[in-house]
Amino acid sequence: MIKVSPKVKNVMEWIFCIIVAVILALLFRHFIGTPTIVQMPSMKTTLMPNDRLILNRWVATVNGKIDREDIITFEAPTGNGTIDNPIARYDYNPTKFWEKFNYYFLENGKTSYIKRVIGIAGDHIEIKDNKVYRNGELLNEEYLQDGIVTAPNGGVFTDVVVPDGCIFVMGDNRPQSADSRNFGCIPLDRVESRVLFRFWPLNKFGKVK
Repeated sequence: MIKVSPKVKNVMEWIFCIIVAVILALLFRHFIGTPTIVQMPSMKTTLMPNDRLILNRWVATVNGKIDREDIITFEAPTGNGTIDNPIARYDYNPTKFWEKFNYYFLENGKTSYIKRVIGIAGDHIEIKDNKVYRNGELLNEEYLQDGIVTAPNGGVFTDVVVPDGCIFVMGDNRPQSADSRNFGCIPLDRVESRVLFRFWPLNKFGKVK
C-alpha cells in the first residue's frame, strides 16, 4: 500500500477542487448563462460595441421558446441559402467527439452573430419601400434609431415565408448589418442564446429591448 504524505494529499485535493470548479463553470456557461462583449455595430444603437451582456443559454439548451423581437445570438452561417431554399447554409459539421466538444461546447474557432428576431416559422416577411411588413402588416419598429430605413442591403431574401424550424433575423442598424436579408433564415438549432440583460456600461444596466 502506497502511503501519501499530507503535503502531497493536500496538493491533490486542491487540484481536484480546481478541476471540479472548471467543469462546473463550463457547464454553467454552456447550459445556463454566460457574459459576452458586443463586438460589431450591427445592433446600434440598441447595443453598442463594448457593451457587456449576460446571455441566457437556457433558451437553446432546454428548447426554450424564441419570440419575435427577441435579441439572440446564433452561430454565423458559412454560406447563403437560395430562393428555393431560403435557409442559411452551414457547411462545417464536425463528426468526431473532440471536434464537436471543441467547437460546440468550448466554442473554439466559432463565430457568433447577435441580431433581433423579426419573424418566426410561418411568418411572411416582406421588405419594400424601405419598410418591413410581417404577414401584410407594417412593423412599428420603435427600437430603430431615427432615420434608419430597411433597404435590401444587397440581399435577395426580401420576400420570404419563414420555413418551419427557422427564424428571420435582422440587426437594428440595418445599413451595417449582414443578416437574413443576405444569408437567409436561421435554423433554431443554430441559436445559442437570448440576451438577458446588459451590465455595462452601468448607466445602461438592465433589460435590453
